[in-house]
Amino acid sequence: MSNIQAQSTTASESSTMPAVALKLEVAVLPVADVDRAKRFYAGLGWRLDADFVRKDGSRAVQFTPPGSPCSIHLAETPSFYLVVSDIEMAHAELAKRGVEISEIFHRGEGPGRVSGPDPERRSYASLASFSDPDGNTWLLQEVTARLPGRVDRNVTAFTSPTELAAALRRAAEAHGEHEKRTGGQRDENWPDWYAEYMVREQAGEELPL
Repeated sequence: MSNIQAQSTTASESSTMPAVALKLEVAVLPVADVDRAKRFYAGLGWRLDADFVRKDGSRAVQFTPPGSPCSIHLAETPSFYLVVSDIEMAHAELAKRGVEISEIFHRGEGPGRVSGPDPERRSYASLASFSDPDGNTWLLQEVTARLPGRVDRNVTAFTSPTELAAALRRAAEAHGEHEKRTGGQRDENWPDWYAEYMVREQAGEELPL
């Protein structure tokens, strides 16, 4: 095999698309004073998405620059969040590629991690982490339903067939319950119901009944 052929093969192998999209959506910025940093970014006109205290006592403060698909968290330790639609599938994909990745975990009532995905598979609750050779920390976070205001319903998009299929399965399950509540009759307008459910779920809006 010639050098050109070898280079082409290597490039093709390295560019193989993973089964689950890994969307960089949050960069955690280290700050010495959260309140001071909050005032600074608010003064820039950035959208304040969240400011609350988690169950483990840590504080979550998030801003999004105007028009940006990526937000920032203000904290003590830097890291980067990769949002995934199926954390178990994403975890398996990274492990297959030789990444030394932590077990999947969720946050419990107190400090520290609890082994395994969130028992209720709540959006934002299941995580896993890994580091690159230079010690940069990456966190996988499973997100299926967005918090209100995070996504514009007019620009709903799915970045992979796997993500779309997962959204369709959730809509199908919810639609089954919808048909039960309406007398068990087949809903001829199910495509419209599916579409509305999937858009609302991604935008963090109240779901249809």
